[in-house]
Amino acid sequence: MPTSASTEADASPAPPTSVTSATSARPAHGLADVTASDSTLRRFLHGLPGVDTVGLEARAASLGTRSIKTTAKAYALDLAISMVDLTTLEGADTPGKVRALGAKAVRPDPTDRTAPAAAAVCVYPDMVPTAKAAVAGSAVKVASVATAFPAGRASLAVKLADVREAVTAGADEVDMVIDRGAFLAGHYLKVYDEITAVREACGTSARLKVIFETGELSTYDNIRRASWLGMLAGADFIKTSTGKVAVNATPANTLLMLEAVRDFRAQAGVQVGVKPAGGIRTAKDAIKFLVLVNETAGGDWLDNHWFRFGASSLLNDLLMQRQKLATGRYSGPDYVTVD
Repeated sequence: MPTSASTEADASPAPPTSVTSATSARPAHGLADVTASDSTLRRFLHGLPGVDTVGLEARAASLGTRSIKTTAKAYALDLAISMVDLTTLEGADTPGKVRALGAKAVRPDPTDRTAPAAAAVCVYPDMVPTAKAAVAGSAVKVASVATAFPAGRASLAVKLADVREAVTAGADEVDMVIDRGAFLAGHYLKVYDEITAVREACGTSARLKVIFETGELSTYDNIRRASWLGMLAGADFIKTSTGKVAVNATPANTLLMLEAVRDFRAQAGVQVGVKPAGGIRTAKDAIKFLVLVNETAGGDWLDNHWFRFGASSLLNDLLMQRQKLATGRYSGPDYVTVD
């Protein structure tokens, strides 16, 4: 049984002898027995330690006050840039907008070739071919939201068709939303089965990010349960939010998810990534989240293979702060491209 970590010391446990990624057609961990039935899954999820709300929020606030030196800040800014999933998920998205976003992801600062590329461009399934062409020849990935994003209110057949369209078009990553209504009603096995079905639809060519919409889950205990449920079902990443509701990523809910992936690796030997999304707009905020990663999950997650920011406006502030650090002058938003 995982331990409650909301008020534990900073040190994370040593990784197990064999640590793998979750990417596969089926989950590969030693906890299959807990998903054998609805009752065993419920027993496991409700047997997780309750979250100490005061301790969790106090620790998140405390870590957010950490200051870093100039050299570390330069490293942190570049690291954060490399972790951005540059995102456009609007009904008014056009091929031209997606091409411009892809170009910016590949070369965020056209005046400075030392600026790292973003991690990925995140778009709707119909825009995947345009995004793939825009980032061709680079290491930038193309992520696609799917499963009737953002509400997830569709039949499983429709959700899987959504995923297959994205994967067939060349998506490297799929961001799915869970059925929050089923989860909140306690139908955990239904949610588990949907995630595993989407995992299979992704095959081995696309990594799967599972979005919980933490702002709709009501309690920290539910966020912890959803985190373990997603990981048991084969998520490569667990993701806070769609960015389409009032409460999205917060330091506290991200800290809780970082504790979950750390504990899951210690118990199951599988490493899973974390993606906070929505509401992270400034370089200062991004650095606070990187401190959370380092102090909670550890340095193994300080890489864009394991940690991402879902954002549309964050990249510009990171670039402006990077320019200020290099030149001593604050250039302002007129000196970066408009997303």
